[in-house]
Amino acid sequence: MSSATPTRVRRLPVVGALRLGRPSDVWFKPALSVVAAVAPPSLLLVALGRLDLAAYTMAGSLCALYGHNRPYPARAKVLAWVILGMLGGLAVALVAASLTRNAVVLVTVGALLAAVQKAVCDATRVGPPAHVILTFVSSATLFVPQTLGQVPGHLALAAAAGAWAWLVGMAPAPLRPHGPERRATAQALKAVAVYAETARGGEEGAGARSAAYAAVHAAWQTLLAAGNRPSTTRRALERLVVRAEVALAAPADADPARLRAWAGAVRGTGRVPRTGDPRQEDGVPHRDGVPHRDGGPHRDGGPLRERDELAGVAAERAVAPRPLWSRLSPLAPVAVRTALGCALAGYVSLALGADRPYWALVTAASLYQANVTLTWSRAVQRVVGNLVGVLLFAAITPVAQLGPLALVLCILACNFGAEALIGRNYWLGSVCVTPLALLVTELPGYQPTGELVTDRVVDTLIGALVGFTAAVAVTNRRAGRRVERALTAVDRAREHAARVAADPAATPAALEAARRGLAAAVVDLRATADAAAGEWWQRALPQERVVLAEQAAHRTLAATVRRQGLLPDPGTISTHTHTEDASP
Repeated sequence: MSSATPTRVRRLPVVGALRLGRPSDVWFKPALSVVAAVAPPSLLLVALGRLDLAAYTMAGSLCALYGHNRPYPARAKVLAWVILGMLGGLAVALVAASLTRNAVVLVTVGALLAAVQKAVCDATRVGPPAHVILTFVSSATLFVPQTLGQVPGHLALAAAAGAWAWLVGMAPAPLRPHGPERRATAQALKAVAVYAETARGGEEGAGARSAAYAAVHAAWQTLLAAGNRPSTTRRALERLVVRAEVALAAPADADPARLRAWAGAVRGTGRVPRTGDPRQEDGVPHRDGVPHRDGGPHRDGGPLRERDELAGVAAERAVAPRPLWSRLSPLAPVAVRTALGCALAGYVSLALGADRPYWALVTAASLYQANVTLTWSRAVQRVVGNLVGVLLFAAITPVAQLGPLALVLCILACNFGAEALIGRNYWLGSVCVTPLALLVTELPGYQPTGELVTDRVVDTLIGALVGFTAAVAVTNRRAGRRVERALTAVDRAREHAARVAADPAATPAALEAARRGLAAAVVDLRATADAAAGEWWQRALPQERVVLAEQAAHRTLAATVRRQGLLPDPGTISTHTHTEDASP
């Protein structure tokens, strides 16, 4: 196929889109957090006889779903921004609802809000659940009758619940101050261990390699987000991630058993394993996990060596983040898809006489992923989950209608189930999200079950069909250009790393920075190529160039590791003897 030939046929998975995966290691954290955030405000309103206001407190409470993968210093900021974003979208929706009852205008406002929320969440990588919760709240409140005088009070309720959600999200910090960093480090070590075991090559090895690079990159992002003043524990975790990077660059020299042992020891609140000097020679004695030679610690072991291997981390912390506008620009096609798909879905729903067009709007908004193929998979998952979910709603409605307290308890159960199951597959979580959304509509007063179920099924089908059609219609030709730019970035990083490795006078900091830069470029290339591969209506991608660039980069990474002398010791280390105090 020539490079000028557009690719117009893609396989659209159905069964594969519904396949269940393994649950997240911390699936219970967001599930328990959302229950703890929703329950007190809702139960207080039950006691006051004002459950009709629970929709506004729930807007703030649902912010507790965010930030569970962030270190606590970063989580505090992320949660604050999410709460402000929730209040901003809610304010626009409430003001619009108070100024007009024109359904077409309200759908248009909801579609524009959804596009902005999608773009900002993708650019800042806020999620999961990213923009979907924000869009659900703002779209639903667009169709709740309001007056301008009521807006400040409703916003105050959401803000108070949001403050409580912030406290819930930060509550584990005193007990497990480094929990997110520990989990990310353990996941990186385990992923590299899997790759080291499958490093013989082939498709399985390539998949494991990509997963390992992504896990190591995610671990670095987590550790770097912890702040510019790393504690003793974070430095120990950084050294473990360095070992994971080293094993990733030279898998033949890695010891998977040791990596798994380190991963197991990192979890929990125990002591962080001390790695020692990876360049140590066989037979060099250890004392407290630190290699010692005659004459005491020097550049081959001890404090000097530890400072050398973390020099690249310090350099990366000093780099300013990219401005938001530069991260928003590549997301323009996705934002247009979201605005167009949500607006059309809402208009079609209105044309068919629906009372709640925001259901179709939210369904469309939930579909949009990195490319068309993934968007199709999400559409399948959404439809299946919602269809099963309405059956669950019909089954629990008699219990929910026993009284306000029963309704709140059913909402809490659905919140917990959604977050507990959504990690296995999106459709499984939607089975609980659907009755949750339907139960929320009954907070102001009970409504006919049959009508709710029928409207939800029709709006789900409309939103999925129209939303996916918009994704196909709005092409993303920038995807191919981003692959070319990622290839150029990898080539430049590889050439730079090769020059630094060949320079006898290169400092440890320069070697580490060059290796880290090349590793990050490889991760970005693979993510960009995977995203572009699922797009339609574009020129054929340079897949062969991508594979060759990755192979060359991996060889350069291995050479850089050997130039640094960061080869793992093939011997066995007992993690219970090499430890470091994990106190902050």
